[in-house]
Amino acid sequence: MTAEPDGPEDRLRRFATIWSRAVFPATSTSLTRVEFEERLLPLARRLSEALRARDFDVDTGKEVGAALVDAHCTDPEALSHALHCVDAYLVLYCGEDGPQEDLRARSSRLQHAMAAGYAQALRERTLAEQEAIAQAALNAQGAVAQALHESEARFRAVFEGAAIGIAISDLEGNILQVNGALLRMFGGSEHTVRERNARDWTHPEDAPQVCRLYEELIRGEREHYHTEKAFYRPDGTVLWTNLTVSLLRDADGHPRFQLALMEDTTERRLLNLRLRYEATHDALTGLPNRTLFFERLEKALSAGDGQRFGLCYLDLDGFKTINDSLGHAAGDRLLVEVADRLQSCATAPGEMVARLGGDEFVALTTGPETQSEVDELADRIMNALVTPVRIDGRELLVRGSIGIVEGPAGERGPAEVLRSADITMYRAKSAGGNRYEVADAEADARAITRHGLTTALPAALDRSEFFIEYQPLVHLGDGTVRGAEALVRWLHPQHGVLGPDRFIPLAERTGLIVPLGRWVLEQSVRQAREWQERHRDKLGAGPLRINVNLSPCQLTHPGLVQDTVDILECAGLEPNALCLEVTESALIGADDEVLKPLRRLAEMGVDIALDDFGTGYSNLANLRRLPVSVLKLDRSFTQGMQQFPADPVDLRIVEGIVSLAHSLDLTVTVEGVETGAQAEQLRLLGCDTAQGWYYARPGPPERLHDLAMVDATG
Repeated sequence: MTAEPDGPEDRLRRFATIWSRAVFPATSTSLTRVEFEERLLPLARRLSEALRARDFDVDTGKEVGAALVDAHCTDPEALSHALHCVDAYLVLYCGEDGPQEDLRARSSRLQHAMAAGYAQALRERTLAEQEAIAQAALNAQGAVAQALHESEARFRAVFEGAAIGIAISDLEGNILQVNGALLRMFGGSEHTVRERNARDWTHPEDAPQVCRLYEELIRGEREHYHTEKAFYRPDGTVLWTNLTVSLLRDADGHPRFQLALMEDTTERRLLNLRLRYEATHDALTGLPNRTLFFERLEKALSAGDGQRFGLCYLDLDGFKTINDSLGHAAGDRLLVEVADRLQSCATAPGEMVARLGGDEFVALTTGPETQSEVDELADRIMNALVTPVRIDGRELLVRGSIGIVEGPAGERGPAEVLRSADITMYRAKSAGGNRYEVADAEADARAITRHGLTTALPAALDRSEFFIEYQPLVHLGDGTVRGAEALVRWLHPQHGVLGPDRFIPLAERTGLIVPLGRWVLEQSVRQAREWQERHRDKLGAGPLRINVNLSPCQLTHPGLVQDTVDILECAGLEPNALCLEVTESALIGADDEVLKPLRRLAEMGVDIALDDFGTGYSNLANLRRLPVSVLKLDRSFTQGMQQFPADPVDLRIVEGIVSLAHSLDLTVTVEGVETGAQAEQLRLLGCDTAQGWYYARPGPPERLHDLAMVDATG
């Protein structure tokens, strides 16, 4: 037993060997099998490079398919064998280091592109052959005309020896002579063929201009025409030909006869139809693929007045888990079963089902009444998925999320419709899945805006589009400004100033929150140092502190402690002038590994505030183990104090929290203070500091300095 090749070049060579052995028997070439393998090796290398390229280029597959035609692999079986080898062995030998699912998807797209390139090259070769035949026909026309005058024997030699079918008829369509090649094409006797008039040789698939061209020719208005035409054989089968009809004139130039030259293209047409099918249908499920679906969708969207369309975009819930746990073979069998069920749901005229790729399917319905039909189609799909799928003795529950788009034809393009359906499908998935949602223009706009903001975030940080506003923190006992909370804003070129609720969640999902948070910390610490210098020089008052929000993503970043230390040292700010605010949901229930960075910062003197306290499932006893020194009460606890008399339940809750916090040596800050009565009530309850519009809205750093100066001068 020989060992499997180890290096990439060995594996590539092995793939080329397998490919050549499969295709060589169906190849018309004078090369030996080994020489043919050497010719396939560069094509195998191109497929391997395309499979693993960072920027995937499907055109490589088209070029490889065209190269197969150049290598004389024109037998119908050659392409089938080639595609089978690429499907079975390309990923195995050339993609073992990458993600298999992505590589197989790329391999499938390369196969489709190979088939398309093969068909295009074969078509171009066929057209070249047809042109040569047409030229030969024109040359034969002159030869035949001269032979009629000079030598009947020479004419017979040309006529009978031609490899293409030749027929001569008069201008009334009566067939006068046919050669042996034409009789073999039609499969009948000369009598059977000659008893038919040329005008009667029509076929339902004739192009509309064929009759017009024929009439112009027999009237002498044109010398010849060329077309693709079908004929019925005597046994009822169809013969497809490349037909060239020329006008023969006598010595005086008067029209006398018609000369028809026919090339049998039946097998070539069948091959093209098969290649077209393979290029427009999914290899796994047999459903129409993305290419054919877009053709149908574009046709539906360009229909006339009164026509509508309905689209269901389906994505299976949890399919990746099935693939990861049971393997891709089980996943493929599941997809085949789902495809069969979906196909049974779309049987009415104007309905179709297609697979876009992976576990994504679409169902399309067209007609004047799609408002109700598309909902019924979605219901049928959901019901079809209810029954579990049995694979390898296991019953797998299949669930799906569907996005529905419905509307009149002529208003939107295919890309816009599919994007709306995709957005709506993900909205259904975000709502828990196993349901369908109907597209909403406002929801689509919000999703598109979110996507635009997400993609613009990295460049926005580089272009310095972010800025910070500061909201003062006021001591409730004496009313002095003790510091401020830093609140980042985004000055977007199109949307104007955006608050953190618009972009911080997006930054957290993309990981940009780490560099953005570090930038906010740097700017805020530098600003706090500047406040302290100005405040101390003029009045000798105590330092102003700065509160900076810390994202859960930053909390788990390994560079948090060192970044904070470096920023404080660079600005020359003492650690006790900084307070990092962490949301309650990020800390309650956190393990020691998550709390370790905060404990190190707290030991250095940095205050840690538990932000939005009371909005989560708080266990007050857990406060003992948290390295926090400040509780920030959520504004929901104090809204009832904006009116007189205050809500007694809110008063008791806040009083209890303040009492507990003080017993644990924690200070209490209250957010959202908007009235003087509210501020006074919170002072009486023992709260330490507060912030809100009653004192000041968030603003530039100069405003906070001015407020601090006023407080200091009394």
